[in-house]
Amino acid sequence: MDLLDRLANVEQKFEQLARQMGDPGLVSEPERYRQTAKGYADLEKVVLRFREYKEVDRQAREAQALMNDEEMRAMAREEFEALERRRQALLAELRTLVLPKDPNDEKNVILEIRAGTGGEEASLFASELFRMYSRYAERRGWQIEVLTLSSTGLGGIKEVIALISGRQVYSRLKHESGVHRVQRVPETESSGRIHTSTATVAVLPEADDVQIAVNEKDLRVDTFCATGPGGQGVNTTYSAIRITHLPTGLVVQCQDERSQHKNKARAMKVLRSRLLDLEVQKQRDAIARDRRSQVGTGERSEKIRTYNFPQNRLTDHRVNLNLHRLPDLLDGDLDPLLDAMQAHFQAEQLKEEVRV
Repeated sequence: MDLLDRLANVEQKFEQLARQMGDPGLVSEPERYRQTAKGYADLEKVVLRFREYKEVDRQAREAQALMNDEEMRAMAREEFEALERRRQALLAELRTLVLPKDPNDEKNVILEIRAGTGGEEASLFASELFRMYSRYAERRGWQIEVLTLSSTGLGGIKEVIALISGRQVYSRLKHESGVHRVQRVPETESSGRIHTSTATVAVLPEADDVQIAVNEKDLRVDTFCATGPGGQGVNTTYSAIRITHLPTGLVVQCQDERSQHKNKARAMKVLRSRLLDLEVQKQRDAIARDRRSQVGTGERSEKIRTYNFPQNRLTDHRVNLNLHRLPDLLDGDLDPLLDAMQAHFQAEQLKEEVRV
């Protein structure tokens, strides 16, 4: 089925949903109303663009026909060329709009950042990455909640796990998973030698309780006294929680709250998201085995990005993108970067789709 046939089917489905939305009895069924309204909203932009495309296509054909009239030829050609440019732009947009949607795009995310190689400099870099994503979340109006934090005495971060909530968080951040590398002269380096350090970033879609059912029999739950700052109440009671998922060996622990119950709830939130991520990775690996291209599989072992301070440059190695505005990016102005990433991976996805 070619693109225009698919779009015609989408328009037909949209019109069916529009008729359902006009049914007075729909409001008495909240769940059916919610699903119908969501389906209508999801298709509306596609259908409006498709209808615009059909109108522009009609006008272009009329202008092309007028080119047979010698007196109208010059004006008709100019109009046709303008309409053809618009028609092609709409067609390109429609190809993107009908791509299969990632079911996790609307989800909140569990963001995990860990210092890698490089000692204290790696911890400081991990802290800067967390600040970068936190500032970006503020710009987008998202909420960020730290679930667990392990810091160093010099302001660095060994590990931080946070929940970021808002609209299309996973859609914007899902390509950030991987090894991030920094190249710069540390403040403690007297000889001016450039050091290379790393930090790992994982972006996991937040799992709903319904999506990932966890059997209590598969869990080993250990309690212990929290360590580090937090005062006498935190450090002398068995409020910290360590949960081991026996079938997979995943281990999650949380100690930031005084309440054992709250720590367990936070740890379970992280565990469910990691289990969901495992399922997503299995699906991607299965698809990748049947494709030549491995682009977009989300492998975390590769170095995806370099932050080069002497050259004021950020390089994303997956798409060969260089941006010479490092301070702005680290301050959370990530849209130029994330837009480019999204465009690249959409283009890769388009290669698998039927074209007109």
